[in-house]
Amino acid sequence: MRSSNNPALTRSPAFTGRPVPDTIDPLEQAYLGPSATARQTGRMTVEVVVERTTLLFAIALITGAATWALGLDGLAFPAGLVGLVLGLVIIFKQVTNPAAIMAYAAIEGVFLGGISKYFNTAYPGIVVQAVVGTAAVAAIMLGLYRSGRIRVTPKFTKMVVAATMGFLVLIVVNLVAGFFTDGGLGLREGPLGIVVGLFAIGLASLNLVLDFDLVESGARQGVPERYGWFAAFALMVTLVWLYIEILRLLAILRGND
Repeated sequence: MRSSNNPALTRSPAFTGRPVPDTIDPLEQAYLGPSATARQTGRMTVEVVVERTTLLFAIALITGAATWALGLDGLAFPAGLVGLVLGLVIIFKQVTNPAAIMAYAAIEGVFLGGISKYFNTAYPGIVVQAVVGTAAVAAIMLGLYRSGRIRVTPKFTKMVVAATMGFLVLIVVNLVAGFFTDGGLGLREGPLGIVVGLFAIGLASLNLVLDFDLVESGARQGVPERYGWFAAFALMVTLVWLYIEILRLLAILRGND
């Protein structure tokens, strides 16, 4: 099974082809009718992942809206740190507990609500534009993947993984440089910021395609139902990254008006 660049999926034996103790045997699957539900078979399905991803975003929307409405945007930074730590725990501990993953969604909602309010105060209406843009990009990439116009081959995967790792290193260097020079390397401002923003959005979109492929492959292999929560978490991570990059790009474009 091909590997995704999303660490939430690449570290999971269920999504990398490594043995999973309670994965249903293929022979047993043959005796399970096509109308059997995920709960009846104990298998993860694409529908289960979609439902749980929707639930996670609903939770994030509620906490994000509350953060915005109550003026708690000052909690964005600490929520971002807590969310990062919890996210790493979920990834490295292979957590499939729905309570932990929903808690992550709630904390991430506080972060998104706070940072979104900050950007929207500076550039009114930018959040709606970013949300629409994120939904549009996700829908387009899903359509391209399902239609076969984008095929997830080993070569494609290696290219996306290499580009993403290189981008992450560059962003870390820019962040460190920011402690010594205002704006760091200037990767997030001006014409260069626009180029970097477009590249980041493209990269996040391609990672989303890898995630789609991993989820679909996991469903075909009959991984345990509990991994539906893990897959939903992984998709949320990529979609949040995509939203943040679109928000940043729009801010740069609006700032240059």
